[in-house]
Amino acid sequence: MKAVITAVAVLAALGLLVSACGTGGTGARDEGPAHSDSVAVDAASPSPSPSASKAAPRVNAVRLVKDDPKVSAAVKRGLKPCVGDEYPVDVSYGNLTGGSASDIVINVLTCGDAVGVGSYVYREEGDAYRNVFQAEEPPVYAEIDRGDLVITQQLYENGDSLEYPSGEEVITYHWAANRFTEQARTRNDYSKVVGGETPTPAEN
Repeated sequence: MKAVITAVAVLAALGLLVSACGTGGTGARDEGPAHSDSVAVDAASPSPSPSASKAAPRVNAVRLVKDDPKVSAAVKRGLKPCVGDEYPVDVSYGNLTGGSASDIVINVLTCGDAVGVGSYVYREEGDAYRNVFQAEEPPVYAEIDRGDLVITQQLYENGDSLEYPSGEEVITYHWAANRFTEQARTRNDYSKVVGGETPTPAEN
């Protein structure tokens, strides 16, 4: 009987050990939308926010951009479905401006090459969204990184193909005093090698 009790105790201890090993946490991280050639009108990939801002309702990103008087006519003309009702837009939600609701980041792309032609940030104010940032110098793409807005622009020189730029510029903006201010700017130059580019260090 004593041997049986000992065996049961050993099994119980092993069970607790397995349970403890299987219980783990994951650290918080910012995630943007998967970059794709075309995204459905209402498709949006929420980005976890580091603050307690309430989740923004999913919006019609295409309508928001087309109704925005600040968006250039060229971007509006080019914003058309790629296939069926799928528009080339990427949408992310996250806390950038410290408001009570999540902000919305919209990237407008081209259908064929998924080149970013416009990046916009919208902040909820009352029952509407206000354009608080935009960049329309392609190729451009906006992302949320730990509460900051990060803009990436590909840099091309004469003779560069679309697939192989000479480098990229990464600009970080932080929201303060009711507007975005530049915090850091980094340029990465690429050395041309077969099959792509290899980043080489560049001075800020």
